[in-house]
Amino acid sequence: MRVAVLAGGRSAEREVSLKSGAQVGAGLRAAGHEPELVDLDEHTWDVLRDGRFDVVFVALHGRFGEDGTVQGMLELLGIPYTGSGVLASALCLDKPLSSRLLRDEGFAVPEFIEIDSDEARTGPPAEVEKGALGWPLVIKPAREGSTIGLTIAADVDAAADGVRLAAQYDRRVLCQRFVAGTEVTVGVLQAPELQVLPTLEIVSENPVYDYDAKYTAGRSHHIIPARIPPAARDACADVAGRAFRLFGCDGMARVDVIVDEAGVPWMLEVNTVPGLTEVSLLPDAARAAGIEFPDLCDRLARHGAGRFRRRL
Repeated sequence: MRVAVLAGGRSAEREVSLKSGAQVGAGLRAAGHEPELVDLDEHTWDVLRDGRFDVVFVALHGRFGEDGTVQGMLELLGIPYTGSGVLASALCLDKPLSSRLLRDEGFAVPEFIEIDSDEARTGPPAEVEKGALGWPLVIKPAREGSTIGLTIAADVDAAADGVRLAAQYDRRVLCQRFVAGTEVTVGVLQAPELQVLPTLEIVSENPVYDYDAKYTAGRSHHIIPARIPPAARDACADVAGRAFRLFGCDGMARVDVIVDEAGVPWMLEVNTVPGLTEVSLLPDAARAAGIEFPDLCDRLARHGAGRFRRRL
């Protein structure tokens, strides 16, 4: 198939997306396809409309790509694409909204509050200053990924700085209770059958699993299966699969979880276009399940094309 690998874009995760796109292109080529990297810009509409592509592989991260906007464009163009559709993409990137939906469905979600950019300019809200969510506190933009704009605040002064930093990336800011425990992630595929991948534990060389730790070789380590009790691994797999279905995801997703001392999986977020670089989490989890990267790319591309044909 001729595959347009859509990468780059305008979000704060542009550089990561370009790396994912290059890796996906190599994987598709190894699987026998003809990939072409397309950097999202003002000409993309014409490039995709006139390019006679069989399917678009969406490798965009963050806003203007993982939030349903590009998916809507592709729906209007009538071009098949990989991954989740408009609604699931928009829901999952919006951390406060997805957290509310998860909480209302009975998932364990750390307590949180949302503030807007006007409030952010004046510092943390009264609930934070009074310690209502406890310390430390996780502060991050409502609709970004790769821990961009994230702060783990130990006190009110750090929280004030963290809120102002997050507000540089989004007019909405999430302040959330910090949950101590083991940081794990669970990949989920549906191409076409639903498959929950092995639970992966993340060990960071940095104090926080931040942008540097995620995308610099040797700054983090992936342990499969995660070093948590088997019952906790089963619980993580269960919540990941249920969250995937709750939001109506498709193709692939990565569900980030903190497992506390009691083995409770606390839901953090669902990523509908997880990183696909050489050091990313989902490809390692897929490999542990016996799916090499070219096969993963092939499955996702074929599923995206086939899903569109089934809708006609």
